[in-house]
Amino acid sequence: MSSLPHKTSLPEGIQAGNVLRIRGVVPDKAGRFHVNLLCSEEQGPDAALHFNPRLDLSEVVFNSLEQGAWGKEERGPGLPFRRGQPFEVLLIVTGDGYKAVVGDAQYHHFRHRMPPARVRLLEVAGDVQLDSVCVF
Repeated sequence: MSSLPHKTSLPEGIQAGNVLRIRGVVPDKAGRFHVNLLCSEEQGPDAALHFNPRLDLSEVVFNSLEQGAWGKEERGPGLPFRRGQPFEVLLIVTGDGYKAVVGDAQYHHFRHRMPPARVRLLEVAGDVQLDSVCVF
């Protein structure tokens, strides 16, 4: 697909019912990659959601960034990503948060820390081979 970082503009923001689908392959020597829902296209924006698989530490971290300060990290159960393997992540926007589905299993629910209507940009970057990014 496209080079990294991949950015998808969301000028209307997002709302409950939206689904963000990210498909790709985790490279053999991958360390970390991330999916960010950013509140602006300018430098240093707030991040309503930071989804960060860390293969080097065998964990997935969820967080938010507000006014330059990270919130409290949340971790999903285990690591549903494998080096050399394809993956599909669905980030489902609900009334109270983001439901992360990896493969065909619900993985983690991250509660909204800022209104999803503020989101303006979906960014994917890091050690990942991206196949497709869809917002519907």
